Amino acid sequence: MGGAQEAEDPFDAGAGGLLRQPKAVWATAGASVVAFMGIGLVDPILPSIATGLKATPSQVSLLFTSYFLITAVAMLVTGFVSSRIGGRRTLLAGLALVVLFAGLSGTSGSVGELVGFRAGWGLGNALFVSTALAVIVGAAAGGSAAAILLYESALGLGMACGPLVGALLGDASWRYPFFGTSALMAIGFVCIAVFLGEQPRPARRTSLLAPIRALGHGGLASAAASAFFYNYTFFTVLAFTPFVLDMSPYGSGAVFFAWGVLLAVFSVLIAPRMQARFGSLRVLGGSLLLLAADVLVLGYGSHTTAVVCTILSGALIGVNNTVYTELALGVSDAPRPVASAGYNFVRWFAAAAAPYLAPRIEEWSDIRMPFVVAAAAAVAGAAVVAVRRRALTHEAQERAPQHATEDGAAVFAD
Repeated sequence: MGGAQEAEDPFDAGAGGLLRQPKAVWATAGASVVAFMGIGLVDPILPSIATGLKATPSQVSLLFTSYFLITAVAMLVTGFVSSRIGGRRTLLAGLALVVLFAGLSGTSGSVGELVGFRAGWGLGNALFVSTALAVIVGAAAGGSAAAILLYESALGLGMACGPLVGALLGDASWRYPFFGTSALMAIGFVCIAVFLGEQPRPARRTSLLAPIRALGHGGLASAAASAFFYNYTFFTVLAFTPFVLDMSPYGSGAVFFAWGVLLAVFSVLIAPRMQARFGSLRVLGGSLLLLAADVLVLGYGSHTTAVVCTILSGALIGVNNTVYTELALGVSDAPRPVASAGYNFVRWFAAAAAPYLAPRIEEWSDIRMPFVVAAAAAVAGAAVVAVRRRALTHEAQERAPQHATEDGAAVFAD
């Protein structure tokens, strides 16, 4: 991927620089920040939700499971929808669903209701986020590298701010973060409606089965398989660690804010430079192995060690997010919206599985075992990269910088 760095400098302060973008791009990126906030928003208030709704940790973990299960399935639908009604209308439809279901989440009277509303929220978020990168790539100045980094910046900022906002609002009531997200997404809806014009539709409509067919490509299937194992580790950290840390909303929010800051810095600033020097697959394999070691120490260490390892995992997750995004953009011969939909369909099932399985693994064994399984999953992801190295390098370096703006990307990066 180093060639992409040489071909266009996304940090150039000129007309195509990262910070010199049209209002439509900033409106979409701003709404993306809030969309990604919704993923980590519930982290610091999980224990409070469990107390308020008289639910067990395994029941509360279903907030993530329902959200990401619907997100995974929706990946097969987003291309079908956006290729028929256009990117702008797809974004607005997704935002409207998030506004509705985030607000309803705050009114929940039982954990079952909250899990159901989070599922609706996941559908809206999938429609929005899977289309946002395509819109940013199409409207951004400075080429695909600047667009991808702007999207990764929105992801990192949202993941960092989500736990902080959740802690600040959740200290008064666990319901307030949901109402706050609904209000912020309503502002995003207005910004998109005002600043973003109608986007050109693809020449050909996307069928519902096209993403599944795209997974017949060996490189894309390998990237999806590796990302599946990685996402299991990622969301074990995100969804299960708050119960292990057992801190106040402010304490947990501070930990995950620091985690999110490292995620943002390493995904936007560090990962591209590491890729340029060492190559994408070496960086990805090494980062996955380091993540495995980190979560293993997290599970077996003291409370202070667990806090430190949780924060440090953000750096490794940030690196992985960027490399996986670029692999999904460049490794497949299929149109990128189609390829990325198939890729995300596979990997988001792991995001649904980890929050469900981790508490149950603890019930069946002890509190360390969920992290042992998560470490093994990260190693499995690295093994896929090593074994399928040739398939993963197929045209990736040459295709990513040349075609990202032609096809339009629709990658739901972590």
